[in-house]
Formats: sequence, C-alpha cells, structure tokens
Amino acid sequence: MDINIFIERRKTLKISQTKLCKDICTQSTLSKFENNGRVPSLSILNKLCERLGLSVDDLYKNSETSTTHMSGVLDRIESELMMEGYLEVSSSLAKINVNEINNNNLEMQFYYQKALFTALTNGHNEELFYYCSQILDDLDETHQTIYSQLAYISLGILYSRISQIKEANFYFSKTLDYIRKYNEENSRSEINVYLRILTIFFFTAEFYIKVGDFDVGSELVKRGVQMCSEQHITYYLPRLKLLAARIAIGKGESDQVIKNLLTESSAFAKINHNEVVELRIAALRKKYEENKEANDNK
Repeated sequence: MDINIFIERRKTLKISQTKLCKDICTQSTLSKFENNGRVPSLSILNKLCERLGLSVDDLYKNSETSTTHMSGVLDRIESELMMEGYLEVSSSLAKINVNEINNNNLEMQFYYQKALFTALTNGHNEELFYYCSQILDDLDETHQTIYSQLAYISLGILYSRISQIKEANFYFSKTLDYIRKYNEENSRSEINVYLRILTIFFFTAEFYIKVGDFDVGSELVKRGVQMCSEQHITYYLPRLKLLAARIAIGKGESDQVIKNLLTESSAFAKINHNEVVELRIAALRKKYEENKEANDNK
C-alpha cells in the first residue's frame, strides 16, 4: 500500500486531518495511518478514501496486491487448477498473503481454490475444513454465492474420497439442486464464471457416477458438454467425455459407442495438453479391454 498517494491527495485538496476524519474515525487513527503506516479497518479506510475521491485500490496501484492484479493472478491459478497443473497451483497459491486481499469476492475465490486444491491432492482434512469455513461461516454466511457451492464440492470430494458416502451425498445433493436451478441467462459471461459452473457440473456428475446413478451423471455430463460447446471452453471437455465413457461402460453400451467416447476424450486431452487425463483414458481403455476379453473368453 502506498500511503503517500492518500496523503498527497488530502494535501492537494487542502483538507485537514480533523476535517477528513469527522464522523468517520478519530484524528489519532488517521494520524497513525499517515505517519506510522498503521492501517485502520477496511470500513474506515473505504470511507476516508471516498471522501478524497479515491478507492482503496488506488492505494495499491503500484502494488502486486492491487485488486486488479490479484484478480488476474487468481484467474490464472483457477485456469491452471482446471487443467490439473497442481505443481503450478501449489506454487502460486503459496505466494499469496490472504491478509493483503482487500476484496471479499477475491478472498472467497482464494479460499475456494485452496479448498479444492487440498481436496484434489489429498491434503490435510483440517486445512480443507478451515478453507471452507472461511467461506461458509464468514464471507458468505447466507450461502448465496457460487463460492459456497464450490466449498460444498470440496467437502463432497473429501468425504467421497474417504468412502463416507452419506456425508458426501449431503453436499453433492446441494450442488445438484443448485445445478438444476441454475439459469445461464442470468449469469455473468466471464469465462471464469463458466469454469466454476463446469467445476460443479463435473464433480457432481463424477460422484453420482461413482455411486451408480448413471441417469443423473448422464444428465450433468450432457449439460456440461453443451456449455463447453456454446461457450467455446475446452478445458473440461476431455474430462466430461471420459465421464461419458464411464457411464457407457456402466450401462453396458455397445463397444463402438465406448471406443468413440474414449477416442473423443483422448483427442480433446491432446488439444489441451492435459497429460493427466490422457493417462486416465489409457487406464480406463486398458481396464475396459481386459474386462471385455475376459467376458468373451467365458
């Protein structure tokens, strides 16, 4: 934070400390901020800046903690997380000091990324609970934002991973309800909004496929593929096509249908340079062919 920007603006406008802080804070609070760098609460700082025709973000305009800069950093991490570039995600998240994020939405974005990364990399459960609680119990207490849904996803993944299906279903039933009520026309059009929606589609579908509910899984996969097509987003296509192949195998679809889905999934994985998904496709194809051969020999 560049406090000099604040001081220079106050002096340019010829506003005394006494006049500036009237009905906002004590002169002592303002003096400690200007002279000693002791930053007041965000609420007070917002009001002081507004009185000077500034925003808090203006004080960070030359800083890597500015809202604009932080938004760009978190968006890049989000894309990398979708591509399963976990080493890069880990390194990037470790460089962020959450106390320097001065925007609630960005703070929730940070905590959701930490929670999902922890869930997907088998991190410590206590840390995951902490990250989710920051969203669910503090930043979004009424659970009105998409970040609460993403926190549910992380918790659902955790419980599914440790085979506590009842608990996992509790969270995934919430995200399923959200998906079924989701109206794309009322959503903002930024790519990261769609990435978050697709994240919810994918992991909710994956859970229902895991528990053998192929109808729900198929419903979500089809909607996810449709969204990818309409919004020209390829990040999730190979993974959604892989889920479609798993559904086809589970439902006993024809050999040709299954092989076509695996081929499509592999093609999209190559386009996105997603080696992790390519390995999963190869593993599923091998398992499918081995099972098919065993059944043919019976």
